[in-house]
Amino acid sequence: MNRLYLGLAIHNHQPVGNFPWVFHAAYQDAYLPMIQALEAHPGVRLALHYSGPLLDWLREQRPELLKRVARLAGQGQVELMTGGYYEPILPAIPHLDQVGQVRKMTQVLAQELGQQATGLWLAERVWEPYLPRALAEAGVGWTLVDDSHFQMVGMDEGELLGYYLTEHEGHAVKIFPSLKALRYSIPWHDVDAVLGELREMSQQGDDLIAVMGDDGEKFGVWPTTRQHCWDRGWVDRFFAALEANGQWLTTIPLGEYAQRHPPLGRIYLPTASYPELMEWALPPERSREYELVREEMEQAGRQEVVRYLRGSFWRAFLAKYPEANALHKKMLRVHRKVYQALSRAPEGAVLSQSKGADAGQDELWQGQCNCPYWHGVFGGLYLTDVRAAAHHHLIAAENQADAILHAAPQWLEASAEDYDQDGYDELLLESDALCLYLKPQEGGGIVQWDARAQRFNLQSTLARRPEAYHLALVQGDAHQHQEDYEATSIHAGVRTKEPGLARQLYYDPLPRLSMVERFLPAETTLEELQQARHRELGDFAGRPYQWEQVNRDNGIEVRLWRTGQVQQEEQALPVEVSKRLRLTPGSSQVEVVYTLANRGDAPLRATFASEWNVNLLGGGHNPAAFLELSGKAVTPPHLDAAGELVVHDSLALVNRGLDLRLELRPSGPLRAWRYPVESVSNSEGGLERIYQATCLTLLLELELAAGQAREVSLLWQTGPASVT
Repeated sequence: MNRLYLGLAIHNHQPVGNFPWVFHAAYQDAYLPMIQALEAHPGVRLALHYSGPLLDWLREQRPELLKRVARLAGQGQVELMTGGYYEPILPAIPHLDQVGQVRKMTQVLAQELGQQATGLWLAERVWEPYLPRALAEAGVGWTLVDDSHFQMVGMDEGELLGYYLTEHEGHAVKIFPSLKALRYSIPWHDVDAVLGELREMSQQGDDLIAVMGDDGEKFGVWPTTRQHCWDRGWVDRFFAALEANGQWLTTIPLGEYAQRHPPLGRIYLPTASYPELMEWALPPERSREYELVREEMEQAGRQEVVRYLRGSFWRAFLAKYPEANALHKKMLRVHRKVYQALSRAPEGAVLSQSKGADAGQDELWQGQCNCPYWHGVFGGLYLTDVRAAAHHHLIAAENQADAILHAAPQWLEASAEDYDQDGYDELLLESDALCLYLKPQEGGGIVQWDARAQRFNLQSTLARRPEAYHLALVQGDAHQHQEDYEATSIHAGVRTKEPGLARQLYYDPLPRLSMVERFLPAETTLEELQQARHRELGDFAGRPYQWEQVNRDNGIEVRLWRTGQVQQEEQALPVEVSKRLRLTPGSSQVEVVYTLANRGDAPLRATFASEWNVNLLGGGHNPAAFLELSGKAVTPPHLDAAGELVVHDSLALVNRGLDLRLELRPSGPLRAWRYPVESVSNSEGGLERIYQATCLTLLLELELAAGQAREVSLLWQTGPASVT
């Protein structure tokens, strides 16, 4: 009988900024039981990968588990895999960070767990052809991607039981195909059925290897898997079966196999990831088309067609979600600052504590964790806390870099550049106290608003938009999650965490920026605005504004203006909206002065609305996040509540957990509507509502005669939560 090797690679990861209780639950339900199972079955040998954020948590909270992992590694039962320390998508970050993050992970594994890792877990199996150079420079000898990568270049299933060599500019790396058949059967199929699949593979030849690399969370964290894998004993039965069939089936770490066996050949793989991710990267309507075509071909047995079907690729998420692109381009901007600051530090010098020991490099790397940059069946970009964590670390890195790059403790700069690569310049207003990015092409709105002292981006919002999985809600194909539901992969079917989600599907025509101007009919209701069913009388929101900058002795003033039209019964009146922003060094104040001018020859009557979308992590009735009016909490106080307020002297959004207070002081009384922006998004546990922002819409009833103008000012200030 032919001998078949089985290479299992288990990847364990939690995002930077995930909730502590999520780490703890995953430890109890997946990470600890897997180590216990390996200790109980010494004949099972495999590769393990722990991402840096998870390693950091284990080091602090469960160091005894790392000691057990180190013992298994020392005994040769476990091979540890390196990777980008904070689990970045490697092609999404600059080359220096690619090499640096991998080297950091390899060094930590060697120092703390006693093993020199030569194999790499590639985050989300996102492969691009130039990666071998960075991997080789970082000391990586092998990695694995999905078999779909190999099928795209014409490989048959029988050619995927081994590894291949690939290279870029002469830098070579060994690369294993991870088999989708095993990924979809382990741990979902009966153990005997899995052994049957492996036995069939063994007929292809002697000393071949079948590889499965997948998430460790599928063994206990995904819905129904804790009961299936551990309570009902699937993993124990599987490991016992592997040991019992040792006469023909041998588990082996991938690096050991690569040392003992030659490659099957040379290969050059295309840009790709696993099939589900490439489907998720498509626009919603195209994603549904792709799904239907693929299902039709699979049901017809047309594998010769299926092998060449593919969706989009990872970088498409940066076009699909402008918020992800804004975060990514902020990361690149911070990267440039950090390395510029590093180049200015004297070689071998120890930087002062105030400037940071690495000019912000490690904070930058934490801000590169892949999770908030894209979205699929995992919450990713939609998770407000994970997004906030990425911004937190990027702002921390920028603070450290700017402390080196600027000689004066207080400073203020203004520049115009296309930082987000959309073909239009943005206005970047940066000081020691804040960063404010404006988009003149999109209504002059605020797309980034960093409170640098609190290391928090107030503008980390997300628009509600259609997703392919929404169709299951509309068509009634989603089912509510139940604990005793039959164990299936998270890729099979659509679950919901609460009933009635189809009634919560509202879509925003524009990104959720701040300082957005609208003209509304007098009869507009808060509910219409919240559900994006309102009618616009003007053409200002999302439309191009002109701008100019004026340097003043004590700061900078930027003026943005647009002459548009406001519909008045049977005619459209020309109206000019001008907004002047005033900033000073050392101050976190942003003063916005509106001038609303009727340039027509007839009276103007309308409700002017200045919209501000702010995220202070107020979801789930967070008791630490609340709204105050004139220094007193309103009823209800939650930032995810809706209602109408009258602002006389001040209104404040507060989060005590962040020690952050955003206060507004208008020049005169204003009505204000507030409501939560909540998306319906997918996660491992199913579809759910997620708070994305609090929308504050400041309302002013306008009655302007022909040629008349009115001025109103809004003074915003960030500071500690305790300041009143």
